[in-house]
Amino acid sequence: MTPLITVKDLCMEFNGTTVLKDINFEVAEGETVGIIGRSGAGKTVLMHLMRGVDQPPTRGAIIYHVVTCSKCEYIGVPSEAGKSCPVCGGELEPTDIDLWADESAMMKRRVMRRTAIMFQRTFALYGDDRVIENVLRALDDVGYPSEKAVNRAADLIDQVRLSHRMMHIARDLSGGEKQRVVLARQLAKNPFLLFADEPTGTLDPETATLVHRMLIESARTNDMGMVVTSHFSDVIEDVTDRAILLENGEIKVIGGPEEVINKFMENYSDVEKHEAGDVGEKILVARDVVKRYLSVDRGVVRAVNTVSFDVGEKEIFGIIGKSGAGKTTLSRIISGILEPTSGEMNVRIGDDWIDMTKPGIENRGRAKGYIGLLHQEYDLYPHRTVLDNLTDAIGLEFPKELAMRKAIITLGMAGFTPEKSKEILDRYPSQLSEGEKHRVALAQVLIREPRLVVLDEPTGTMDPITKIDVKHSILHAREEMDETFIVVSHDMEFVKDICDRVALMRGGKIIQMGPTEEVLAHLTEDERTVMGGSGAP
Repeated sequence: MTPLITVKDLCMEFNGTTVLKDINFEVAEGETVGIIGRSGAGKTVLMHLMRGVDQPPTRGAIIYHVVTCSKCEYIGVPSEAGKSCPVCGGELEPTDIDLWADESAMMKRRVMRRTAIMFQRTFALYGDDRVIENVLRALDDVGYPSEKAVNRAADLIDQVRLSHRMMHIARDLSGGEKQRVVLARQLAKNPFLLFADEPTGTLDPETATLVHRMLIESARTNDMGMVVTSHFSDVIEDVTDRAILLENGEIKVIGGPEEVINKFMENYSDVEKHEAGDVGEKILVARDVVKRYLSVDRGVVRAVNTVSFDVGEKEIFGIIGKSGAGKTTLSRIISGILEPTSGEMNVRIGDDWIDMTKPGIENRGRAKGYIGLLHQEYDLYPHRTVLDNLTDAIGLEFPKELAMRKAIITLGMAGFTPEKSKEILDRYPSQLSEGEKHRVALAQVLIREPRLVVLDEPTGTMDPITKIDVKHSILHAREEMDETFIVVSHDMEFVKDICDRVALMRGGKIIQMGPTEEVLAHLTEDERTVMGGSGAP
């Protein structure tokens, strides 16, 4: 196969820390290459360097083997050599472009116009615009003829199977639908290479499978190569022709997807069987909680419909269900972000029971200070270091020595080793992997010393090994800090591994509640497919 990209002796350092070391490999024209590794292995940094974004490498080169037109700015793949330019009819000549060399600045821009990237967790859509308007904007950005743009936009939307959502406002789409609109916008560039960074990391298993299929079909339909990063073996197996295992910034294996995945997973074992914790007195009691919305097209929507449950001290309580079941709305009521339409949400603070449905500093205001929430769409301050992000979360001035001590202890609770905790304190969020950011966000919640922690999809961007670290961290926080957790998740393996009890929601109601394995055994086939549930072992 003809090489399209050669990565040669590539190294990258941040503040004296080596992130990539002596990276060498090639990507062939039309090939789909997967890059797998733990959170923090260097996958995203490598992908960004290959695309030409962020900072230049510390050392090494990324060479694009392309063809360029002698008369216009068209750039194409090596197999087009000797053909006529599809834009102006000029001759296409083979050209090697050293992407990060100073003298290649003009050529780099041309390369970037013919490549596309899907960033993880960043849908990069115009939220108030309709789906078709988002795609039309992308076509306008690349100078597509306006008289043909509507038909082309409709074709792209059809290609990602979203014709039934063409007139929907982008912000009202589900996560999987947004990701497919992003894909349509990238395909509008007619790229010869698509970079997809953890394209399905935060999606449920059913939606992830659908997006995988869209990526494969798009590559085939558009004669396009892909570079895909992931820490999920399913993505690499489903989508790629060849895979690379990154470990601490170094390539450990290059080969077939199965061979590389086996190497990645060989140290992935967690034989420790989950045992229910020693649960104390009730700390939260919900009675007949209702949350209604008025929707223009659906009328009265009962997002949460007469829900009652309780949670004990030091319990890890799971809330599960398909998208739209009402679990995220319920978690926001528990956290005090949303006020229910009716019912009670009582939280025990010290010896006092506080009704979260009542406003005021002696009621909901008092209780909220002791409830931590890790949103699925968490945010870190981009221009503040990890240490500052953590200490700012407390809102108090600390001597630096005490702040560092507290930060390192809390990062340990979120799954970092003491060595890694010290190493990242002075880094900025942009210098962390997505999985590392997620754990820092968890530490940001824990450092406030809450009595009750609500985790909304806590494992969305974590590799399997990091999930084990975080599982043990949560169990450690439960035992050492007397912490109570409510876990809202579609990751049924994680729920089975960590939750003492589970509430299963359907249509805004809790339809079953009890020990985790008993509830998982009663999932419908549809729920198991959508949530990745495995039922009882």
